[in-house]
Amino acid sequence: MLSYIYNLATDRHKGLVAGVVKSFLYFLSLIYGLGVRVSIFIYRLKPYHLNCKVISVGNITLGGTGKTTLVLFIAQYLKQKGHKVAILSRGYKRKITNYQLPITNYETMGDEPYMLKMNLGDVPVVVDTDRIRAAKLAIRDYGADTVILDDGLQQWRIKKDLDIVTIDATRPFGNRKLIPRGILREPLSSLKRADVFVLTKTNLSPTGHKIKDFLGRINPKALQIESIHSPLGFCRLDKPGELLDINILPGKTVTLFSAIGDPDSFEGIIRSLGIKIGLSFRFRDHHNYTQEELDNIIQKSKDRNIDTLVTTEKDAARLYELRVTSYELRVLFLRIELKIIKDEQEFYNRLLGLYSY
Repeated sequence: MLSYIYNLATDRHKGLVAGVVKSFLYFLSLIYGLGVRVSIFIYRLKPYHLNCKVISVGNITLGGTGKTTLVLFIAQYLKQKGHKVAILSRGYKRKITNYQLPITNYETMGDEPYMLKMNLGDVPVVVDTDRIRAAKLAIRDYGADTVILDDGLQQWRIKKDLDIVTIDATRPFGNRKLIPRGILREPLSSLKRADVFVLTKTNLSPTGHKIKDFLGRINPKALQIESIHSPLGFCRLDKPGELLDINILPGKTVTLFSAIGDPDSFEGIIRSLGIKIGLSFRFRDHHNYTQEELDNIIQKSKDRNIDTLVTTEKDAARLYELRVTSYELRVLFLRIELKIIKDEQEFYNRLLGLYSY
């Protein structure tokens, strides 16, 4: 059902029946939009001030825009500059929601926070639906001087020092309608709140200049940054800390499987590396894999004489509890990094400008 509604929201379904359903969804989007506007107005009357710097990284649309990769990028940079950074996340679709439990895997954290934790080591990643409570914990227990709100655009009740909005250059705003008729989580007018726009995957979009012109008209004061997702290397699922060369698979046929917001970009990166895709399995974003599903992917791969499976780093976080090492094939995940290709120093200046040296 959710997949069908998403396809309607992205106008993939046509015809009379789809048109009727879309009309109903548009009516619901008007109600949703009214609720969002009222909430924004109320929460922003008296925002909560935290005793640290607050950097928000969020998006205005459903689906993957690269915000978690940007959070990782910012946390690594600020840590390098000597700041005590903590990341705050709600832990979307985590199985265990008691925030007092030990945070050890994706079941207690969610896949994206767990991926961040695996990459950042001693940088605390605090998972809690209440970001104010999470921030207080980060300040009290970890001495954080900066918190990064992962998926923070809709955190209207918190006063932010820097509001960063990530925009997927390949599909920036959908049909420009609010959910459930479109993919916008807020009205486009909310982009006026942004201090920085980070356009992601710009190397995959031929219309990036049009997006920048549009953003310039809505918010001429915001800094616009262009970035790409660059493949860094592959890792074996059973040895996630060991980075393999990016050029280990050219000419080889592999099976892809993923449960992310933008599987097209993932497949595009794989093809750009000269890798052939024999089979591809796509699941809904944040899907929790079962052993049966993984066994099915493996068996179909073996039937096609494919001995290598490739997935994303975010998906890998949901696979560690499953049995994958007993099969006669490799399960790899692709590690990517965000690279700023224009105005990189300007972006660093905005980050460091938050502090008095």
